[in-house]
Amino acid sequence: MRRLFGGLPPEVMVLSAVAFAVALGFGVLAPVIPLFAESFGVGAAASGAVISAFALTRLAFALSGGRLVDRFGERSILALGVGIVAVSSAVAGLSQTYAQLVALRGIGGVGSAMFTVSSMSLLLRVVPDDLRGRAAGLYQGGFILGGISGPALAGPFSAWSLRAPFFFYAGTLAVAGGIAVAYLSHVSLRERSGAAPAEATRMRVGDALRNRAYSTALFANFATGWVAFGVRASLIPLFVTEGLDKGLGVASIGFTISAAVQALLLLPAGRLADQRGRRLTLSLGMALSTVSLLLLTFEETVPGFFVAMAFFGAGFGLVSPASGAVVGDIVRGRGGSVVAAYQMAADVGSITGPLLAGWLVDEVSYPAAFGTAAIIVAISALLATTLPETRRSARPSAPAP
Repeated sequence: MRRLFGGLPPEVMVLSAVAFAVALGFGVLAPVIPLFAESFGVGAAASGAVISAFALTRLAFALSGGRLVDRFGERSILALGVGIVAVSSAVAGLSQTYAQLVALRGIGGVGSAMFTVSSMSLLLRVVPDDLRGRAAGLYQGGFILGGISGPALAGPFSAWSLRAPFFFYAGTLAVAGGIAVAYLSHVSLRERSGAAPAEATRMRVGDALRNRAYSTALFANFATGWVAFGVRASLIPLFVTEGLDKGLGVASIGFTISAAVQALLLLPAGRLADQRGRRLTLSLGMALSTVSLLLLTFEETVPGFFVAMAFFGAGFGLVSPASGAVVGDIVRGRGGSVVAAYQMAADVGSITGPLLAGWLVDEVSYPAAFGTAAIIVAISALLATTLPETRRSARPSAPAP
Protein backbone atom coordinates (compact mmCIF):
# COMPACT_ATOMS: atom_id res chain seq x y z
CA MET A 1 0.00 0.00 0.00
CA ARG A 2 1.29 3.41 -0.94
CA ARG A 3 2.88 5.34 1.91
CA LEU A 4 2.38 9.01 2.73
CA PHE A 5 4.25 11.83 4.44
CA GLY A 6 7.75 10.45 4.16
CA GLY A 7 6.95 6.78 4.81
CA LEU A 8 3.94 6.97 7.14
CA PRO A 9 1.36 4.22 6.52
CA PRO A 10 -1.98 5.42 5.07
CA GLU A 11 -3.70 4.28 8.28
CA VAL A 12 -2.07 7.22 10.05
CA MET A 13 -3.79 9.63 7.66
CA VAL A 14 -7.10 7.84 8.24
CA LEU A 15 -6.78 8.15 12.03
CA SER A 16 -5.76 11.81 11.65
CA ALA A 17 -8.87 12.44 9.51
CA VAL A 18 -10.98 10.77 12.20
CA ALA A 19 -9.36 13.01 14.83
CA PHE A 20 -10.09 16.09 12.69
CA ALA A 21 -13.76 15.17 12.25
CA VAL A 22 -14.21 14.55 15.99
CA ALA A 23 -12.45 17.79 17.00
CA LEU A 24 -14.31 19.84 14.38
CA GLY A 25 -17.68 18.76 15.72
CA PHE A 26 -16.68 19.25 19.34
CA GLY A 27 -15.27 22.70 18.50
CA VAL A 28 -18.71 23.70 17.22
CA LEU A 29 -20.50 22.23 20.23
CA ALA A 30 -18.26 23.30 23.15
CA PRO A 31 -19.09 27.05 23.22
CA VAL A 32 -22.82 26.28 23.08
CA ILE A 33 -23.06 23.78 25.95
CA PRO A 34 -23.21 26.36 28.80
CA LEU A 35 -25.76 28.47 26.90
CA PHE A 36 -27.97 25.46 26.19
CA ALA A 37 -27.77 24.40 29.84
CA GLU A 38 -28.79 27.89 31.00
CA SER A 39 -31.84 27.69 28.72
CA PHE A 40 -33.26 25.22 31.28
CA GLY A 41 -33.17 27.98 33.92
CA VAL A 42 -30.01 26.91 35.79
CA GLY A 43 -27.09 29.06 36.90
CA ALA A 44 -23.44 29.19 35.91
CA ALA A 45 -22.35 26.47 38.33
CA ALA A 46 -24.95 24.03 37.05
CA SER A 47 -23.99 24.88 33.48
CA GLY A 48 -20.39 24.03 34.29
CA ALA A 49 -21.54 20.71 35.73
CA VAL A 50 -22.63 19.62 32.25
CA ILE A 51 -19.04 19.97 31.08
CA SER A 52 -17.72 18.31 34.24
CA ALA A 53 -20.06 15.33 33.77
CA PHE A 54 -18.44 14.55 30.43
CA ALA A 55 -14.89 14.98 31.79
CA LEU A 56 -15.49 12.93 34.94
CA THR A 57 -17.13 9.95 33.24
CA ARG A 58 -14.40 10.01 30.60
CA LEU A 59 -11.78 9.87 33.36
CA ALA A 60 -13.64 7.24 35.41
CA PHE A 61 -14.12 4.92 32.43
CA ALA A 62 -10.67 5.27 30.86
CA LEU A 63 -9.11 2.15 32.41
CA SER A 64 -12.25 0.12 31.71
CA GLY A 65 -12.06 1.31 28.12
CA GLY A 66 -8.44 0.18 28.01
CA ARG A 67 -9.42 -3.27 29.23
CA LEU A 68 -12.10 -3.46 26.54
CA VAL A 69 -9.47 -2.60 23.94
CA ASP A 70 -7.24 -5.38 25.28
CA ARG A 71 -10.08 -7.88 25.12
CA PHE A 72 -11.92 -6.98 21.92
CA GLY A 73 -9.38 -5.02 19.88
CA GLU A 74 -8.81 -1.36 18.99
CA ARG A 75 -10.98 -1.19 15.89
CA SER A 76 -14.15 -2.60 17.47
CA ILE A 77 -13.91 -0.34 20.53
CA LEU A 78 -13.07 2.71 18.39
CA ALA A 79 -16.23 2.23 16.32
CA LEU A 80 -18.35 1.53 19.42
CA GLY A 81 -16.96 4.54 21.28
CA VAL A 82 -17.61 6.93 18.40
CA GLY A 83 -21.11 5.49 18.04
CA ILE A 84 -21.91 6.06 21.73
CA VAL A 85 -20.79 9.69 21.58
CA ALA A 86 -22.68 10.27 18.30
CA VAL A 87 -25.99 8.83 19.54
CA SER A 88 -25.76 10.45 23.00
CA SER A 89 -24.97 13.84 21.38
CA ALA A 90 -27.90 13.64 18.98
CA VAL A 91 -30.29 12.67 21.79
CA ALA A 92 -28.79 15.42 24.02
CA GLY A 93 -29.86 17.89 21.35
CA LEU A 94 -33.43 16.72 21.99
CA SER A 95 -33.17 17.09 25.78
CA GLN A 96 -36.28 18.45 27.46
CA THR A 97 -34.79 18.82 30.95
CA TYR A 98 -31.48 19.76 32.52
CA ALA A 99 -31.16 16.31 34.12
CA GLN A 100 -31.47 14.63 30.73
CA LEU A 101 -28.72 16.85 29.33
CA VAL A 102 -26.32 16.04 32.19
CA ALA A 103 -26.98 12.31 31.94
CA LEU A 104 -26.49 12.20 28.19
CA ARG A 105 -23.26 14.19 28.32
CA GLY A 106 -22.05 11.76 30.98
CA ILE A 107 -22.79 8.85 28.65
CA GLY A 108 -20.89 10.70 25.95
CA GLY A 109 -17.85 10.81 28.22
CA VAL A 110 -17.88 7.00 28.40
CA GLY A 111 -17.81 6.80 24.61
CA SER A 112 -15.09 9.43 24.41
CA ALA A 113 -12.86 7.39 26.73
CA MET A 114 -13.33 4.35 24.51
CA PHE A 115 -12.54 6.33 21.36
CA THR A 116 -9.46 8.16 22.60
CA VAL A 117 -7.83 5.08 24.14
CA SER A 118 -8.53 2.82 21.16
CA SER A 119 -7.50 5.31 18.48
CA MET A 120 -4.23 6.18 20.23
CA SER A 121 -3.48 2.52 20.87
CA LEU A 122 -4.15 1.66 17.24
CA LEU A 123 -2.01 4.54 16.00
CA LEU A 124 0.96 3.41 18.07
CA ARG A 125 0.69 -0.12 16.69
CA VAL A 126 0.45 0.55 12.95
CA VAL A 127 3.82 2.34 12.68
CA PRO A 128 7.40 1.23 13.41
CA ASP A 129 9.35 3.07 16.09
CA ASP A 130 11.36 5.13 13.59
CA LEU A 131 8.13 6.76 12.35
CA ARG A 132 6.16 6.90 15.59
CA GLY A 133 6.97 10.52 16.45
CA ARG A 134 5.79 11.75 13.05
CA ALA A 135 2.65 9.62 13.30
CA ALA A 136 1.81 11.06 16.73
CA GLY A 137 2.46 14.58 15.41
CA LEU A 138 0.15 14.16 12.42
CA TYR A 139 -2.55 12.62 14.62
CA GLN A 140 -2.36 15.48 17.13
CA GLY A 141 -2.42 17.90 14.20
CA GLY A 142 -5.81 16.52 13.19
CA PHE A 143 -7.21 17.37 16.63
CA ILE A 144 -5.63 20.84 16.60
CA LEU A 145 -6.85 21.78 13.11
CA GLY A 146 -10.33 20.52 13.93
CA GLY A 147 -10.30 22.39 17.23
CA ILE A 148 -9.27 25.61 15.46
CA SER A 149 -11.88 25.27 12.70
CA GLY A 150 -14.82 24.26 14.88
CA PRO A 151 -15.33 27.43 16.94
CA ALA A 152 -15.47 29.50 13.75
CA LEU A 153 -18.64 27.58 12.81
CA ALA A 154 -20.17 27.72 16.27
CA GLY A 155 -21.61 31.22 15.81
CA PRO A 156 -23.75 30.49 12.73
CA PHE A 157 -25.03 27.20 14.13
CA SER A 158 -25.90 28.65 17.55
CA ALA A 159 -27.61 31.64 15.92
CA TRP A 160 -29.85 29.21 14.06
CA SER A 161 -30.57 27.04 17.12
CA LEU A 162 -28.80 26.08 20.35
CA ARG A 163 -29.71 22.48 19.56
CA ALA A 164 -28.17 22.48 16.08
CA PRO A 165 -24.52 22.07 17.24
CA PHE A 166 -25.43 18.79 18.97
CA PHE A 167 -26.70 17.38 15.69
CA PHE A 168 -23.70 18.72 13.77
CA TYR A 169 -21.38 17.04 16.28
CA ALA A 170 -23.30 13.78 15.91
CA GLY A 171 -22.92 14.08 12.15
CA THR A 172 -19.16 14.61 12.25
CA LEU A 173 -18.87 11.66 14.61
CA ALA A 174 -20.86 9.53 12.19
CA VAL A 175 -18.45 10.55 9.43
CA ALA A 176 -15.49 9.71 11.67
CA GLY A 177 -16.94 6.31 12.54
CA GLY A 178 -17.67 5.59 8.89
CA ILE A 179 -14.10 6.44 7.91
CA ALA A 180 -12.75 4.18 10.64
CA VAL A 181 -14.95 1.22 9.73
CA ALA A 182 -14.35 1.57 5.99
CA TYR A 183 -10.58 1.98 6.03
CA LEU A 184 -9.33 0.31 9.20
CA SER A 185 -11.23 -2.98 9.23
CA HIS A 186 -8.48 -4.87 7.41
CA VAL A 187 -5.40 -3.27 8.97
CA SER A 188 -2.81 -5.93 9.84
CA LEU A 189 -1.57 -5.64 13.43
CA ARG A 190 1.43 -7.79 14.28
CA GLU A 191 4.18 -7.86 16.86
CA ARG A 192 7.01 -5.53 15.97
CA SER A 193 9.35 -8.47 15.97
CA GLY A 194 7.19 -10.00 13.23
CA ALA A 195 7.09 -13.34 15.04
CA ALA A 196 3.49 -13.60 16.18
CA PRO A 197 0.18 -11.76 15.96
CA ALA A 198 -0.07 -8.94 18.48
CA GLU A 199 -3.62 -9.98 19.28
CA ALA A 200 -2.17 -12.74 21.47
CA THR A 201 -0.21 -10.47 23.82
CA ARG A 202 -1.29 -7.79 26.26
CA MET A 203 0.73 -5.38 28.35
CA ARG A 204 -0.42 -4.39 31.83
CA VAL A 205 -0.03 -0.99 33.48
CA GLY A 206 2.01 -2.52 36.32
CA ASP A 207 4.53 -3.85 33.82
CA ALA A 208 4.77 -0.47 32.09
CA LEU A 209 5.22 1.40 35.38
CA ARG A 210 8.41 -0.58 36.02
CA ASN A 211 9.86 1.26 33.03
CA ARG A 212 11.13 4.71 34.09
CA ALA A 213 10.53 6.07 30.60
CA TYR A 214 6.81 5.33 30.93
CA SER A 215 6.64 7.07 34.33
CA THR A 216 8.33 10.10 32.78
CA ALA A 217 5.81 10.10 29.92
CA LEU A 218 2.95 9.91 32.45
CA PHE A 219 4.23 12.95 34.34
CA ALA A 220 4.80 14.81 31.07
CA ASN A 221 1.20 14.15 30.05
CA PHE A 222 -0.03 15.21 33.51
CA ALA A 223 1.89 18.49 33.11
CA THR A 224 0.47 18.88 29.61
CA GLY A 225 -3.06 18.42 30.89
CA TRP A 226 -2.45 20.81 33.80
CA VAL A 227 -1.07 23.60 31.62
CA ALA A 228 -2.08 23.13 27.99
CA PHE A 229 -5.60 21.80 28.55
CA GLY A 230 -6.33 23.31 31.95
CA VAL A 231 -4.53 26.49 32.98
CA ARG A 232 -4.39 27.91 29.45
CA ALA A 233 -8.13 27.56 28.88
CA SER A 234 -9.18 28.70 32.36
CA LEU A 235 -6.70 31.48 33.15
CA ILE A 236 -5.55 33.12 29.91
CA PRO A 237 -8.86 34.88 29.09
CA LEU A 238 -9.12 36.15 32.68
CA PHE A 239 -5.46 37.16 32.76
CA VAL A 240 -5.83 39.22 29.59
CA THR A 241 -9.01 41.00 30.72
CA GLU A 242 -8.04 41.51 34.38
CA GLY A 243 -4.24 41.34 34.49
CA LEU A 244 -3.46 43.11 31.21
CA ASP A 245 -6.71 45.13 31.15
CA LYS A 246 -7.35 44.24 27.50
CA GLY A 247 -10.29 42.81 25.61
CA LEU A 248 -10.93 39.20 24.69
CA GLY A 249 -9.67 40.01 21.19
CA VAL A 250 -6.12 40.07 22.57
CA ALA A 251 -6.67 36.68 24.21
CA SER A 252 -8.01 35.33 20.91
CA ILE A 253 -4.88 36.52 19.07
CA GLY A 254 -2.73 34.83 21.71
CA PHE A 255 -4.61 31.53 21.35
CA THR A 256 -4.29 31.76 17.56
CA ILE A 257 -0.53 32.34 17.78
CA SER A 258 -0.15 29.39 20.14
CA ALA A 259 -2.25 27.02 18.03
CA ALA A 260 -0.58 28.07 14.77
CA VAL A 261 2.94 27.57 16.12
CA GLN A 262 1.99 24.22 17.63
CA ALA A 263 0.37 23.00 14.42
CA LEU A 264 3.36 24.07 12.32
CA LEU A 265 5.80 22.27 14.62
CA LEU A 266 4.02 18.95 15.11
CA LEU A 267 5.41 17.19 12.04
CA PRO A 268 8.96 18.63 12.35
CA ALA A 269 8.86 17.76 16.05
CA GLY A 270 7.84 14.21 15.22
CA ARG A 271 10.71 13.97 12.75
CA LEU A 272 13.10 15.27 15.41
CA ALA A 273 11.84 12.64 17.87
CA ASP A 274 12.29 9.90 15.26
CA GLN A 275 15.75 10.97 14.10
CA ARG A 276 17.38 12.47 17.19
CA GLY A 277 15.46 10.66 19.90
CA ARG A 278 12.57 11.10 22.32
CA ARG A 279 14.70 12.40 25.20
CA LEU A 280 16.03 15.43 23.29
CA THR A 281 12.62 16.36 21.87
CA LEU A 282 10.74 15.99 25.15
CA SER A 283 13.40 17.87 27.13
CA LEU A 284 13.44 20.75 24.64
CA GLY A 285 9.65 20.93 24.55
CA MET A 286 9.31 21.07 28.32
CA ALA A 287 12.09 23.67 28.54
CA LEU A 288 10.32 25.95 26.02
CA SER A 289 7.03 25.46 27.88
CA THR A 290 8.73 26.47 31.13
CA VAL A 291 10.02 29.64 29.45
CA SER A 292 6.51 30.49 28.28
CA LEU A 293 5.12 30.21 31.82
CA LEU A 294 7.97 32.26 33.28
CA LEU A 295 7.21 34.99 30.73
CA LEU A 296 3.57 34.98 31.81
CA THR A 297 4.73 35.14 35.44
CA PHE A 298 7.11 38.08 35.13
CA GLU A 299 6.27 39.94 31.89
CA GLU A 300 2.83 41.52 32.21
CA THR A 301 2.69 43.30 28.84
CA VAL A 302 0.82 42.53 25.64
CA PRO A 303 4.00 41.93 23.56
CA GLY A 304 5.32 39.68 26.33
CA PHE A 305 2.02 37.80 26.34
CA PHE A 306 2.23 37.17 22.58
CA VAL A 307 5.83 35.95 22.86
CA ALA A 308 4.85 33.69 25.75
CA MET A 309 2.02 32.16 23.73
CA ALA A 310 4.42 31.50 20.82
CA PHE A 311 6.77 29.67 23.21
CA PHE A 312 3.73 27.89 24.60
CA GLY A 313 2.78 26.52 21.20
CA ALA A 314 6.37 25.60 20.35
CA GLY A 315 6.90 23.78 23.63
CA PHE A 316 3.80 21.63 23.55
CA GLY A 317 4.20 21.10 19.81
CA LEU A 318 7.41 19.26 20.70
CA VAL A 319 6.07 17.52 23.80
CA SER A 320 3.00 15.82 22.27
CA PRO A 321 4.74 13.71 19.59
CA ALA A 322 7.67 12.82 21.86
CA SER A 323 5.68 11.63 24.88
CA GLY A 324 3.23 9.70 22.71
CA ALA A 325 6.12 8.03 20.89
CA VAL A 326 7.65 6.97 24.23
CA VAL A 327 4.46 5.14 25.16
CA GLY A 328 4.34 3.47 21.75
CA ASP A 329 7.96 2.36 22.12
CA ILE A 330 7.17 0.66 25.42
CA VAL A 331 3.90 -1.11 24.57
CA ARG A 332 4.08 -4.72 23.44
CA GLY A 333 1.03 -6.13 21.65
CA ARG A 334 -2.26 -4.78 22.92
CA GLY A 335 -1.65 -2.03 25.43
CA GLY A 336 -5.08 -0.51 25.85
CA SER A 337 -4.74 -0.18 29.64
CA VAL A 338 -1.25 1.30 29.29
CA VAL A 339 -2.51 3.91 26.82
CA ALA A 340 -5.57 4.54 29.02
CA ALA A 341 -3.40 5.34 32.05
CA TYR A 342 -1.36 7.71 29.88
CA GLN A 343 -4.53 9.49 28.73
CA MET A 344 -5.82 9.61 32.31
CA ALA A 345 -2.72 11.47 33.43
CA ALA A 346 -3.65 14.35 31.13
CA ASP A 347 -7.29 14.25 32.25
CA VAL A 348 -6.28 14.44 35.93
CA GLY A 349 -4.05 17.41 35.13
CA SER A 350 -6.77 19.19 33.17
CA ILE A 351 -9.24 18.77 36.05
CA THR A 352 -6.96 19.64 38.99
CA GLY A 353 -4.90 22.33 37.23
CA PRO A 354 -7.69 24.89 36.77
CA LEU A 355 -8.95 24.32 40.32
CA LEU A 356 -5.61 25.01 42.01
CA ALA A 357 -4.70 27.77 39.56
CA GLY A 358 -8.04 29.48 40.13
CA TRP A 359 -7.58 29.25 43.90
CA LEU A 360 -4.10 30.78 43.61
CA VAL A 361 -5.46 33.66 41.54
CA ASP A 362 -8.21 34.33 44.07
CA GLU A 363 -5.96 34.05 47.12
CA VAL A 364 -2.59 35.27 45.80
CA SER A 365 -2.13 36.47 42.20
CA TYR A 366 -1.86 35.49 38.55
CA PRO A 367 1.96 35.30 38.79
CA ALA A 368 1.58 32.77 41.61
CA ALA A 369 -0.67 30.57 39.45
CA PHE A 370 1.60 30.76 36.41
CA GLY A 371 4.69 30.30 38.55
CA THR A 372 3.28 27.12 40.11
CA ALA A 373 2.56 25.75 36.64
CA ALA A 374 6.13 26.66 35.61
CA ILE A 375 7.50 24.60 38.52
CA ILE A 376 5.46 21.55 37.48
CA VAL A 377 6.62 21.81 33.86
CA ALA A 378 10.23 22.43 34.95
CA ILE A 379 10.14 19.21 37.02
CA SER A 380 8.95 17.37 33.92
CA ALA A 381 11.80 18.94 31.93
CA LEU A 382 14.35 17.71 34.48
CA LEU A 383 12.85 14.20 34.40
CA ALA A 384 13.00 14.24 30.61
CA THR A 385 16.74 14.99 30.59
CA THR A 386 17.36 11.63 32.31
CA LEU A 387 14.79 9.73 30.21
CA PRO A 388 16.16 6.38 29.00
CA GLU A 389 16.07 6.59 25.21
CA THR A 390 13.27 4.30 24.02
CA ARG A 391 13.74 4.57 20.26
CA ARG A 392 14.95 1.16 19.14
CA SER A 393 15.45 1.89 15.47
CA ALA A 394 18.94 1.42 14.08
CA ARG A 395 18.43 4.14 11.51
CA PRO A 396 21.36 6.57 11.48
CA SER A 397 20.53 9.97 12.90
CA ALA A 398 19.90 12.70 10.37
CA PRO A 399 20.04 16.44 10.96
CA ALA A 400 16.89 17.76 12.47
CA PRO A 401 14.88 20.07 10.23
